[in-house]
Amino acid sequence: MFREKLGEDYALVTGASSGIGLAYVQELAKDGVNLLLVSNQEEALENVRNDLIQTYSVKVHTICMDLSDASAPQQILDYCHSNDIVVSLLINNAGMLVFNSVIRTDTKRVQTILGLHVQCVTEMCRLFGEEMSRRRKGYIINMSSMSAWMAFPGIAMYNATKSYIYNYSCALHYELRPFNVYVTAICPGAINTSLFGLDDKLRRYLTMFGVMMTPEKLVRTALKKSSRGKMYTIPGVLNHIFVFFAKHIPDWLVFFLMRRVPAYREFLPDDKG
Repeated sequence: MFREKLGEDYALVTGASSGIGLAYVQELAKDGVNLLLVSNQEEALENVRNDLIQTYSVKVHTICMDLSDASAPQQILDYCHSNDIVVSLLINNAGMLVFNSVIRTDTKRVQTILGLHVQCVTEMCRLFGEEMSRRRKGYIINMSSMSAWMAFPGIAMYNATKSYIYNYSCALHYELRPFNVYVTAICPGAINTSLFGLDDKLRRYLTMFGVMMTPEKLVRTALKKSSRGKMYTIPGVLNHIFVFFAKHIPDWLVFFLMRRVPAYREFLPDDKG
């Protein structure tokens, strides 16, 4: 799919050592695409690199760093320049999910989420998008979420930053398309990874009934939509339906759930106190 479009150029994938990021690099390596993998998990990153080289015989570079650091995007670009790496496919996948009320989330965690979802994505797109536009060739995939259209208590930071990624990507799509650079926002629902902290058995059942999607299926859909120059996509029929109804959830139902679901009740004041 992308091998013909990229030639000897590289795909850069953040959060590449596990979950959706790992599924991306495996699918791209299978297609013969050269890779630059970025993650903060050094040992896992090297294991992935060795497996890809042995299995698919592609060129693989790795960078281990904290992407929430403001200097990370420029450091990655400098590494590419120093190693003659031309990136024509950028996949901003790195992210995190914290289930907690905003007032109970510590400052460091808030800064990390903002750094990963807003600062890093913004700068990576700006820096690599500028180089792609000069070459008149490139693709950018930004991982948003269908929660970008929803306001759910407990994941306020996640909702808000994924909404930013979606809107930023769509605007950037219009700005860069005249330069033959295509930006696609991927807005999945629940994916069968460890991100949600669910046990394996429950995840298997949810995947079986279509509530969750496997990372492999998501990645194939994302790469297909990106290769066709789509501005955004919500993978999965059920997710389209859910997004439509989620926009119209009444306030009384949200507060009802917060009073009934144990995880939400923790956010409410203790009236007995």
